[in-house]
Amino acid sequence: MAYVITEPCIGTKDAACVAVCPVDCIYEGDDQYYINPDECIDCGACEPECPVEAIFAADSVPEQWQPYIAKNSTFFAG
Repeated sequence: MAYVITEPCIGTKDAACVAVCPVDCIYEGDDQYYINPDECIDCGACEPECPVEAIFAADSVPEQWQPYIAKNSTFFAG
């Protein structure tokens, strides 16, 4: 299970999560950051660093932001 970055990141794109990731699995997209599920080691270091609380474990993403799980997968599929 990886972590997923959701809607609050859009427009903010604070890089605090990138700075603390020990495996450099967070990538910048056009409108937000994305966590590569194949590289994420599920350490959770990024979650408390997000100033807008946009990062969730994949199985804990709030209902209103569930589409961001697929958006994350799509980002890395190409």
